[in-house]
Amino acid sequence: MTAVDGTAPAPTTRSRTVAWEAPEVAHAAAAGLSGLAIMRGLRDGTIPAPPIARLIGFEVIKAEPGEIVMQLNPHEGLENPMGLLHGGAAATVLDTAMGAAAHTLAPGGQAVVTLDLTITYLRPLNARSGPIRVTGRVINMGGRTAYVEGDARDGEGKLVAHAVGNFSLIGPRPR
Repeated sequence: MTAVDGTAPAPTTRSRTVAWEAPEVAHAAAAGLSGLAIMRGLRDGTIPAPPIARLIGFEVIKAEPGEIVMQLNPHEGLENPMGLLHGGAAATVLDTAMGAAAHTLAPGGQAVVTLDLTITYLRPLNARSGPIRVTGRVINMGGRTAYVEGDARDGEGKLVAHAVGNFSLIGPRPR
């Protein structure tokens, strides 16, 4: 279809190609490493990012004992029909950063899984919100569970979401 001025309308269909390493590549690279070493490997690119990170578009930018910072580069593929970032995108990165923070304190051979997660959304995001920084911090680390908090901030540093959750350490217990 041509506009009155003879120009073609802007295309309205978008596509996005997502590529990732097979998960077994990351599993092999992480074998025998502590949780902190795994998170630093993800940050440094020596361990391939998990498929979910590639799909949504986030990465580890800081990995310290008990604290992880991830960055989500929002895109319109994450928006809902109202033009806002779907809350599930922020929830996914909050859950990941919080679990990863607990993982930095876990010994090698243990994994961390979410038991519960409570998120409070404070303001909406969209593809133009700038890089979203998500921080996960361990508040209390027990022998089998960790209590963790997380926050998400927009490109201007404004708090957009806050979360708390409990995470379980699974796998062999260190002796």
